[in-house]
Amino acid sequence: MIVDRLENLEKYAVLNSLFPKFIEFLAKTDLNTLEPGKIVLVPDELIVNIAQAGPKTKEEAKLETHNVFIDIQIPLSGEEVMGYTPGKDCLPADAPYDKDKDITFFEGLADTYLTIKPGMFAIFFPQDGHAPAISPAGVKKVIVKVKS
Repeated sequence: MIVDRLENLEKYAVLNSLFPKFIEFLAKTDLNTLEPGKIVLVPDELIVNIAQAGPKTKEEAKLETHNVFIDIQIPLSGEEVMGYTPGKDCLPADAPYDKDKDITFFEGLADTYLTIKPGMFAIFFPQDGHAPAISPAGVKKVIVKVKS
């Protein structure tokens, strides 16, 4: 997991060959003007989702992991709390994987919670369990799916 400010995102371009394509898109796009929906930058490899998540508590936020995609999550409309637990520590260990949606959901609360503010981002790799979109008022956000 990586948490940083958007102005530093370019420093992480070397981590995945698709990151520069999203960084280029970000430089040319005002994310705040985008309506909820999906923008495909590279079919089946790089997808930008603009989402409006409703209010959610820590208890309602399920830990999740992805086997194929890396998540870059960027809150737009306010602070978002995101839970984190190393994937190897998520329970139950035999939770079912949904191949079509590339997601496994786990039980229980995260080990750690971080507040991510507009102007910041969090990157979750396949080994990172995360519980996103925790916010008392809901949050408009960008979720970038990057093939790992």
